[in-house]
Amino acid sequence: MTTEVVSAVEVRDPRLHDVVADEPLRRVVSGFRFLEGPVWHPGERSLVFSDILAARLSTLSADGEVSVFRDPSHMANGNAYDRQGRLLTCEHATSRLVRQEADGSLETLADRYRGRELNSPNDVVVARDGTIYFTDPTYGRGASYGVPRARELPFCGVYRLGERGLELLTDDVEGPNGLCLSLDERYLFVADTERMHIRRFELTESGVVGGEIWARTTGTGPGVPDGLKIDSAGNLFSCGPGGIHVFDPAGAPLGVIGVPEVTANFTWGDDDLCTLYICASTTLYRFRTRVPGLPAF
Repeated sequence: MTTEVVSAVEVRDPRLHDVVADEPLRRVVSGFRFLEGPVWHPGERSLVFSDILAARLSTLSADGEVSVFRDPSHMANGNAYDRQGRLLTCEHATSRLVRQEADGSLETLADRYRGRELNSPNDVVVARDGTIYFTDPTYGRGASYGVPRARELPFCGVYRLGERGLELLTDDVEGPNGLCLSLDERYLFVADTERMHIRRFELTESGVVGGEIWARTTGTGPGVPDGLKIDSAGNLFSCGPGGIHVFDPAGAPLGVIGVPEVTANFTWGDDDLCTLYICASTTLYRFRTRVPGLPAF
C-alpha cells in the first residue's frame, strides 16, 4: 500500500515549482536490499527494477502488485528498453550487458573490450536510432555491490555499441555511473560518482569531444551522483546528497527532492509520465512532477 512519507523539497530556484508538484513523497513498497535500475514499460503499464544484492529483478504492475521478473538476475543493476521494447540489463556478477529476447532468452551484447573482460556494466541508455551507451565502473567487482574478483581492464570506461561494434568513448571518468542523452541526443551526460560531478560530452561520429564538468551535486545528507534522467523539457535530474537534484537545461540548480534513504536511480512512469519512481536503498518511492518524463520507446 502506498503511504505518505515526510520529506522536504529544497527550493534553490523558484522555477522548481514549475517542474515538480506540490505533493508529498509516497512509499510504494519496501523490504528490499539495494534497489536500482527502474524502467517503465508504457504498453504493459509496469515498472521493472533491480535489487542488486538480492540478485533479482522485480515488476510493479499498474495495480500495485509486485512480482518476480527474473531470478537470478546475476546482480543486475541498470536497465533500459530498446526501440523494439526489449529489456537491456547490466549485470554486475557476470560483467555483461544482456538483452532479453521475445522468447525470454538472454543474448550477450557486450562482455569484453579488446579481449579483456569488462569491469561491471552499470547503467545503460538507448538512443532513438538504436545506438546503446553504457558505463563500466568497477563497483560490481567489490564485495559491497557485486562479486569480489580482480579486474582485467586498467580503466573505467563509457562505451557506445552500434553499427561499428563496441567503441570506448572515454576512460577519463573515475567512477562512471548513471548516464543520459540530451533531448536532441547531441550530448551524453555522465555521472562521475567518485568526483561528485556530472560531465557533458558532445557525441561525434568518431567518439566524443568536450567532457566539461556540467554540474555538481552539492548539499547535505548521504548520496552521490548516480542515476541521471532528462525530462521532456530538458531539465536534468540526478541522484545526489539528500535525494534527487534538479537542474535546468543550462545546468543551473533548481532544487532537491528530499528522500529519506540513499537514492540510486529513478524513472518516470504512469500513463502521463509524471510519476517519478525512485529506487532508494530498501524502498521504492513515488513523487509527482509537473513536467512529464520521456517514454522508454
